[in-house]
Amino acid sequence: MIEISAILKDAKEKLKANGIDDREARLLLSYAMNIDSAELVKFTSINEETLEKFNDALDKRCNHVPFAYITGHKEFMKLDFVVNDSVLIPRPETEFLVQKAIDICEEKFKDNLNLNILDLCTGSGCVAISIKNGVPNANVFASDISEDALSVARQNAYLNNMYVSFIKSDLFESINKGLRFDVIVSNPPYIKSSEIDSLEIDVKDNEPLIALDGGEDGLNFYRTIANHAKSFLNKGGVLLFEIGFDEKGSVIEILKENGFKDIDSIKDYSQNDRVVFGTYV
Repeated sequence: MIEISAILKDAKEKLKANGIDDREARLLLSYAMNIDSAELVKFTSINEETLEKFNDALDKRCNHVPFAYITGHKEFMKLDFVVNDSVLIPRPETEFLVQKAIDICEEKFKDNLNLNILDLCTGSGCVAISIKNGVPNANVFASDISEDALSVARQNAYLNNMYVSFIKSDLFESINKGLRFDVIVSNPPYIKSSEIDSLEIDVKDNEPLIALDGGEDGLNFYRTIANHAKSFLNKGGVLLFEIGFDEKGSVIEILKENGFKDIDSIKDYSQNDRVVFGTYV
């Protein structure tokens, strides 16, 4: 058996040497032992098999593989999601987008017995599945251009026992032209192309570029979605976007240019502008 105290000491030094918070050593060890981190205090040693799993995880983390990709899981809106490098890791900030969509459904469409919701650029499916969890009677559709991402999303819907209709589509391209939605929501790629290289190593070297790059000014997807959403929204329907911290003014202008009204925004935990939404009239 191998002493945990010595293992953690060595692991913390390795993490710090690679610019990573040494507190992650305990999380990595908990993962290797398949226990909650709070339970770690009950143990003083581990066996060789667990040490091998821990060292493998530690090596990956020191090479800046995100923790969620190592464990293969990430919690979002109190649900558990499978993740791999085909999809973005769900962020806490995106919960503001989901919660606003749920609130709109409950406040504006509570009497709608055939509520249709579309999530564009669904990735792991965390937005669509969480909305379905919050609005169980809604018909939720979700699309992504990546078949690998959709495979992850379908798995997550199954694991969370949520029925969502997934569609392989480049934005609206393969969405049934006869469908009309009451809510369209999207957390699209919104990083400026020139800023990709300045992102954290964990992100730029591991998470899918296709889910990050929003074009020269970061606004390509907002323009396209806002322009085409009008053909898919019911009158009075709402379009919601997650945005970059400095994109509020630009996205509001895009919505205005496309005839949306009652445009508003909300901030995230860090008081950064995070969600912009408007109504199609």
